Amino acid sequence: MSKNINYNYAFLFYDVGEKRVNKVFKVCKKYLSHFQKSVFRGEMTPSKFIKLKNDLNKVIDKENDFICIIKLMNGNVFGEEVLGNKKNNNGEDLII
Repeated sequence: MSKNINYNYAFLFYDVGEKRVNKVFKVCKKYLSHFQKSVFRGEMTPSKFIKLKNDLNKVIDKENDFICIIKLMNGNVFGEEVLGNKKNNNGEDLII
């Protein structure tokens, strides 16, 4: 009997067509914290993962767009290192 893993933290990054950038951004912002340009992260529940993926599937072009979600067991078991300019930590001023 296999046990389902409950991931509760995620990093999401995307590369989508220009016409869909704002729609994808708004969907991601609804579920995660904007980190930098097309990168989001934050706590998630299994139901939020499902809703996020459903909402994204409604706005992307599956043939041309790329979205990657890295799922983690929690937000405390990863190392993060930022190189370069840290003053724009959350990327909020980069919203189109």
